[in-house]
Amino acid sequence: MTETATRQRSAASRPGIARHGRLRSPRTWVGVVKLLTAVVAVLAVSTTAVVVYAGTKLVTDIEQVTLVGDETGPLPQIGDFEGGVNLLLVGTDTREGQGDIGGGIETGNLNDVNMLVHISADHTNMTVVSIPRDLVVPVPSCPRESGEGSYSAMAGRPINETLGYGGLPCTVLTVEELTGLEIPFAAMITFTGVIGMSDAVGGVPVCITGGDISDRYTETYLSEGEHTLSGAAALEFLRTRHGVGDGSDLGRISSQQAFLSSLVRTITGDGTLNDPTKLFGLASAATQNMTLSSGLAQINTMVSIAQTLRGMDLNNINFVRYPSTFGSSGVYAGKLQPIVSEADELMERLANDIPFALPEDSVGVGAEVVDPGTPEGEATEEPAPTESADAGGTPAPVETDSAVIEGLVGQSAATQTCSVAN
Repeated sequence: MTETATRQRSAASRPGIARHGRLRSPRTWVGVVKLLTAVVAVLAVSTTAVVVYAGTKLVTDIEQVTLVGDETGPLPQIGDFEGGVNLLLVGTDTREGQGDIGGGIETGNLNDVNMLVHISADHTNMTVVSIPRDLVVPVPSCPRESGEGSYSAMAGRPINETLGYGGLPCTVLTVEELTGLEIPFAAMITFTGVIGMSDAVGGVPVCITGGDISDRYTETYLSEGEHTLSGAAALEFLRTRHGVGDGSDLGRISSQQAFLSSLVRTITGDGTLNDPTKLFGLASAATQNMTLSSGLAQINTMVSIAQTLRGMDLNNINFVRYPSTFGSSGVYAGKLQPIVSEADELMERLANDIPFALPEDSVGVGAEVVDPGTPEGEATEEPAPTESADAGGTPAPVETDSAVIEGLVGQSAATQTCSVAN
């Protein structure tokens, strides 16, 4: 049964990459980045004077922050952005200005969601790396928001403390130190931003398997089966941790990736990407509740980044989780610690644009792969890949396991998954 629940720094520029991705994934769209920096899509899809004017006004209204290393210089001209792109997307749980959304009782400012977006230097691939909020990492010395002096470095703290410690610039510095990648662009979105954007697309279909989701902490109550989520219901679903997978942040990330994949299919199927009116509504919802780094909050920069996605092979997109595992002692007790070997391999490949693929059964504990034709979100195995032949009957080359990063958890943007109830 279907229910509708509606509650209102430069990147590496080395050439040459084949693909990041799972060979079996069907084709889809790369709209996640376009959604989260939605004004980019507005300007990239339509170049009419009206939309450009509207986009300029939106950017003018955006709250901006300066990252460490930001320098004023000539802006890229539209269409000639060279090299790769590294962009950090942060979701904050601040209650300031959010009314009763999210409970309205917590204090502080934690970065609950941290997604590092890497677009390859030849603009043929995109990888979105989710960094768990409970991952314990070194925190470098971060500048004070006043501009006078710096906070002290810390050897190991949960990464979600960095936003409250030194703001968005501190989170960026921490992710740079963790990954070894330079991140010149960053964006932060609030609860109300997520709600507004989910409403703007008319809701996102999700499916639940393994029972009902019942999480009193985020007030997420969803029966097994299919739902269309918008408004506060979408926010609650994205925030639930106790209700999915193993009850940890790792399960929540898998569930979030299932939601994002469905979101991409939604905005592709309903014509949003070709409708300037819908895109402007999406952009309005986003920019009214976002903070952008000063390097990103420029019309030319955003349009140029958007155009790096044009013509991209839609199979070459991965959502992956930063390699991590539960700790047992010291600063890692009750938290997560990096799996160094896997993380180093992933970051080496991103920095040098070396192809990689996901292993089999990699979606994580919070999601299951489903057959689009299977009713009620019933999980099923994906069919085994088959070799195709060219006109002469010679089998086409098939990517080997040498491209797989063993142990890596994630899914293709095209892979249809259901969230697994806890």
